[in-house]
Amino acid sequence: MICDLCAPSRRIWSRRQSCDYHVSVPDREDLRTVPQAPLEGVRVLDVSTLFAGPLAATFLGDFGADVIKVEHPIRPDASRGHGPQKDGVNLWWKTLGRNKRTVTIDLSDPAGAEVLLRLVADADVMIENFRPGTLERWGLSPERLQKANPRLVLARVTAFGQFGPYSARPGFGSLAEAMSGFAALTGDPDGPPTLPPFGLADGIAALATAYAVMAALRSAESDGHGQVVDMAIIEPILMLLGGQITAWDQLGMVQPRTGNRSVNNAPRNVYRSRDGVWLAVSTSSQSIAERVMTVVGRAELIEEPWFRSGHERALHADELDEAVQSWIGAHDADEVVAVFEAASAAIAPVYDVRGVVEDPQYQALGTIVRVEDDDLGDVAMQNVLFRLSRTPGSIRWTGRRHGADTDEVLRDAGLSDAEIARLKTRRAV
Repeated sequence: MICDLCAPSRRIWSRRQSCDYHVSVPDREDLRTVPQAPLEGVRVLDVSTLFAGPLAATFLGDFGADVIKVEHPIRPDASRGHGPQKDGVNLWWKTLGRNKRTVTIDLSDPAGAEVLLRLVADADVMIENFRPGTLERWGLSPERLQKANPRLVLARVTAFGQFGPYSARPGFGSLAEAMSGFAALTGDPDGPPTLPPFGLADGIAALATAYAVMAALRSAESDGHGQVVDMAIIEPILMLLGGQITAWDQLGMVQPRTGNRSVNNAPRNVYRSRDGVWLAVSTSSQSIAERVMTVVGRAELIEEPWFRSGHERALHADELDEAVQSWIGAHDADEVVAVFEAASAAIAPVYDVRGVVEDPQYQALGTIVRVEDDDLGDVAMQNVLFRLSRTPGSIRWTGRRHGADTDEVLRDAGLSDAEIARLKTRRAV
C-alpha cells in the first residue's frame, strides 16, 4: 500500500522521508519551488556493461543527470540477464537501470557510429568499458569523439587500464579482488583465499569513476576542455586495503589472513548469543575496547600492559575473544545489544537481507524505498547513496525496457522519423 504522502507522484522518489519505506514527493504545485538537482543539465551516455561503468552512470543519474543507456539492438546489456528474475523480468536491472533512458544503437555499424556522434555532440560525459582499441576500431576514437564535442569527458573503465602488458586481456571485478590482495586477506587463516559473492571491486570502481567524472567536469567548466578518464578496476580497491604497500616497502611486512580478526585491534570478531544470533563487535578505539571488557566482566584485562594499544591487543586476541564470547554466549541478543548500547560500546547484529529491510535505523534513514515499476508494480530497492539537505537525489523511474526511448532520444538529436526508420531497417538502431 502506498502511503498518502507518497501517493500524489509515484515517479520521483527522493531522500525526503515520509514513511518507513516511501519517501515524500512535492505535489505538482510545489514542484516549482524544488531546488534543481545538482547534476540537472548534465547529459551522460552510458555505453558500458557489467558492472562498474553502468553503476557509475546510475550514481550520476540519481542526482539529476540525464543518462542515456546505449545497448546493442539485438544483444541487450548482459546485466539484464544477471541474477534472479520474476516472470521473466530481471530484478537487478530495475536498480542498475534506474533513471536511465534506454536506446539501441549498433556501434560497430558505421551508421550506428554516426548516430552516436550525433548524441556525443550534445553530451557532457560518455562512459564505456570495451576492451582497449574497440572504440578506435569502430571509428569512435577519443580524438574523433572530442572533435565532435571538445568538452566531452570520456570515462574508459576496463579491468587493467588502457595500456600495459595486461590491457588487452578480458577481465572482471573478481580478477581485481584477486590481484589487489583483497582475496589473500579474506577467509580463515587455514583456509583458501576468499572472493566476495558480489561485485565488490566493480562497486568500488563505480564510485571512483563517478568521482573522476565529477572532477573532470569541474575542470571542463574552468577551461572548456574535456578529457579521458582511464579507470582500471584493479586500482581503486587497492586504496581501500589500507597501508599495506607502505608497510611492505618499509618493513617487508605481508599482512596475514586472519578471518574476522584484525591485525590492528582486538577484540574484533563475530560472537554468537545464547539464542543463536551472531553479533559483530569492534574496538577500533582504545576507549571502546575498555568499555567492552568492562561490559563482559573482565575489566582487569584493561590493566595489562599489552592492552594499551590496538596492535598489542591483537596479539592477545585468543584471550580477549574467549572473554567476550563467554559473556555474549550466556545472554540473548536483545539483552547483549541493550547492555552494549547503555555502555556506549560498539556492537551490531550480523544481518542477511531480511534484517536489513526490517531494521529501524535503515527505515529512519529512508535507505530502502518502494518504487512504482511498469513491469512489476511496486518494488523495493536501495535509495540514493547519501542525503543532500538542499538538492536531494531522486529515483525518477526504475530500469526501463530494452530500447524504450530510442525514438525519443534520436528525435531529440535531430534525426527525422524517416532517418530513424531507415536505421531500423538496417538494424543500426
